[in-house]
Amino acid sequence: MFGRLHVAPIALDFLAQHPHVTVRAMFVDRVVHLMDEGFDIAVRIAHLPDSGLTAVRVGSMRPVVVASTAYLAAHGTPSSPAELVNFDAVGFSQTGGLVPPWSFKGARGGTQPRVRLVTNASEVAIDAAVRGQGLARTMHYQVDAELRAGRLHIVLAEYEPEPIPVHLVHVAGRMAPAKLRAFIDFAAGRLRAEPVLNP
Repeated sequence: MFGRLHVAPIALDFLAQHPHVTVRAMFVDRVVHLMDEGFDIAVRIAHLPDSGLTAVRVGSMRPVVVASTAYLAAHGTPSSPAELVNFDAVGFSQTGGLVPPWSFKGARGGTQPRVRLVTNASEVAIDAAVRGQGLARTMHYQVDAELRAGRLHIVLAEYEPEPIPVHLVHVAGRMAPAKLRAFIDFAAGRLRAEPVLNP
């Protein structure tokens, strides 16, 4: 979802400005091994381990718990993560399997809400939350439009875990070819200007 909403428009605008450049864009939810897979650059949404990659930080993402007005009106609002066991939830799992426990600031381990729907598509989880099927754990950028429109509301904000950094990573370092350096500068500027990544 991040790639479609934020990276694809940047790549398309860069192509429009640089007619002799070719881009191969892959949108996957896994760590891409740049050299092994033949890529020049990747977006990493994570705390980065030490590696031989050059990283350019462009922002951060907040994990949030959201629910619709109708769901909160019918079931109340949790006041602590421990109360989540009493609320329905929409679970996201990349494999569609078990939903990992939701982690929160100051809490040991995680909290496992009562999951009624598991999906591997974040758009489906968000739509289910909008339709009142329960609480959903998403990244803030994924529900920005729904929050601004009042279709969803953040709950347990005071327990949000630390934001997750977003980086552009590449192998070339200072020896990056001019076209790659131009794309890095272009993409970094655009991503840093995104309010959902840099409030």
